[in-house]
Amino acid sequence: MKTGAEQALAEAYRAGKALLPGGAALLDLREAAFREFEARGLPHRRIEEWKYTDLRGLMREAKPLAGPADDAAKARAARAGRTVGDIDARRIVFVDGMLVPELSDLERLSPGLSIRSMAQALALGDPLVAAHLGKVVDSAGDTTVALNTAFMRDGAVICVADGATVERPIHLVFAATGAEPVAIYGRSLVVVGKGARAMLVESHEATAAHQLNAVLELIVGDGAHVDHVKITDGSLEALHISTLLAAIGAHARYNEFGFHAGGGLVRNQLFVRFDGEGAVAGIRGASLLKDRQHMDTTLVADHKAGGCQSRELFKAVLDDQSRSVFQGKIIVRPHAQQTDAKMMTRALMLSQEAEADNKPELEIFADDVQCGHGATAGALDEELKFYLMARGIPQPEAEALLVQAFVGEAVEGIEHAGLRDALMDYVVGWLRTRKG
Repeated sequence: MKTGAEQALAEAYRAGKALLPGGAALLDLREAAFREFEARGLPHRRIEEWKYTDLRGLMREAKPLAGPADDAAKARAARAGRTVGDIDARRIVFVDGMLVPELSDLERLSPGLSIRSMAQALALGDPLVAAHLGKVVDSAGDTTVALNTAFMRDGAVICVADGATVERPIHLVFAATGAEPVAIYGRSLVVVGKGARAMLVESHEATAAHQLNAVLELIVGDGAHVDHVKITDGSLEALHISTLLAAIGAHARYNEFGFHAGGGLVRNQLFVRFDGEGAVAGIRGASLLKDRQHMDTTLVADHKAGGCQSRELFKAVLDDQSRSVFQGKIIVRPHAQQTDAKMMTRALMLSQEAEADNKPELEIFADDVQCGHGATAGALDEELKFYLMARGIPQPEAEALLVQAFVGEAVEGIEHAGLRDALMDYVVGWLRTRKG
């Protein structure tokens, strides 16, 4: 039986598909994606990958599709994305899922850099989008990605030419600021050429009970250096599902960091595939959870080529009745010899009512590898807290220092010093709002 949300999604698709960008040229792709969703429905706890996040049970209704943003929503969006502090970055702003040129810095782009709207690219049949959309990493069977493909409207299409260096970070600001809760389906494609270098920052913020489904397809060329930071903030009533589909080339250097403090129900999926030999990747994240927030990080690091190194580290701080989920899997394919992969997840419980579910996994089909994983969950170290209090530091400040040190181990993996400082400042501010 279909739930009310599933029925509403079907009705929204039938009513709105003719208005989505791409027209007849993209209709077959959208139809196939929606048929996949209709066959499977929303993911639920009987699906192993969704065991801890029963979206069918938690998503009671489907919000209407977002329309054009009004002036008030745009005005609110102008202040979005400030979690990154005052770093010098090129801001590209999307309001309720649509690019707003007047709020975006699209002039005087660096040599070799192009930025355009996904909606425009779909409408014009852009060859780069046609070559890569839905093809970077296989996502068959994931109905949230299928929903995004069926409903996708806008996002960023970014291309960095071979050998180009983009000096300023590119900051994509996705602001859901409409007065009424809506559903937003953003789709972005980033292609970084061979030997190129770029830093991409995503900020996702919602001011109400919006439902957000975002997909980013990322191609990192051979020998390229890419840093990607994703930040989730905003209303604790929002539902946020995001998926990263990344393909990493030979001898590339890739750094991924997720920082999550907003949203009531958040699932952050990362599917990273190592296509070329000798790639090095650091995949890290930190979550600050309170009230009844539910944060799910699901990661698959697929080592398809040999001689690659990956380090995965995820930290979660939980207060009140919040819940964190970490599902991490390292796959080493038969020909991926000399793979070096290590995964660790740690949860810090500030409340006896909080819950942390950690499930790290290894699937190894090669014999010349160094792989390992670990998971811990526990409260603050009482001996360390006593040590600080014995030196005159009040209990709240002592606890705050320990939490900052805990989160800092993950944040220090960000190469941009200004962004590191801004996120640690956010941690300090979050700690000040604690109830107890």
